[in-house]
Amino acid sequence: MVPALLGCHQVVVDQSPQESPYLAFLVGLHVATALALLVFFRAEWVRIVGGLVRSAARRRIETADERLGWLLVVATIPAGLVGVAFEHALRTLFAKPLAAAVFLTCNGVILLAGERLRRRAHRSDILAAGLDPARLRALADGPGGGPPVTPSLVARAAQPPSRQLATLAFGEAVLIGSAQILAFFAGISRSGVTMVAGLLRGLDHEDAARFSFLLATPVILAAGVYKLPDLLGPNGDGIRGQVLAGSLVAAVAAYASVRFLIRWFQTRTLTPFAIYCLVAGLACVVRFA
Repeated sequence: MVPALLGCHQVVVDQSPQESPYLAFLVGLHVATALALLVFFRAEWVRIVGGLVRSAARRRIETADERLGWLLVVATIPAGLVGVAFEHALRTLFAKPLAAAVFLTCNGVILLAGERLRRRAHRSDILAAGLDPARLRALADGPGGGPPVTPSLVARAAQPPSRQLATLAFGEAVLIGSAQILAFFAGISRSGVTMVAGLLRGLDHEDAARFSFLLATPVILAAGVYKLPDLLGPNGDGIRGQVLAGSLVAAVAAYASVRFLIRWFQTRTLTPFAIYCLVAGLACVVRFA
């Protein structure tokens, strides 16, 4: 969408061939993004890789880091298989400005629906436990009879229950990883849809974001390395300076974005990003229709 908005129509056309200078340029951006994620989560990756090695040597899982490592392994498989088999076909068919605008709008709907479903599930849980959030707030604000209600109880009732990453079953990790497949449709946010999948499995926003970004690192890095011959071969001739400049910017932007988002999701939700996707997507649908 951005090249089309800037009037770079040949760049848009160059997304369809099996190989092109523009794809070589994108390879550099992908590798830089993955390296930035690797640097940001370097301490966690040291523990995860160490846990995988120990677990493989013992042939059993004993710690949270070991389990998280294997969860990431199994969650990476679905998108990896689909990417190898269908990436070019999906790119050729859907990597067009209007299609991307439509899918960006759909992405906003997915994010809003994920937040709504999570709140609905939370409300059902607390109603089943006999705790009406509205009544709890009213009791906390003033006298009204009924059992004593403390501010901490109201706060707990206002927040959906969450679970630890290490409690995910391997089938749930496969489900969350499979959500990444939607990101092969240009305009769908890989991080957004995997976060929604994590939220629907009971993770809070912070852990859903953390798992999503950890999951992004091997997927994006593998995709970049897979296409690296495009950059090192003839398609990279004459554009390696531009690739270097773009990659540096991509790495800094990725690092800053992840740092901001990890803090954001400690207390906030996906709703503002959903609204942005809906507004930008619908505006671009009108522009490219």
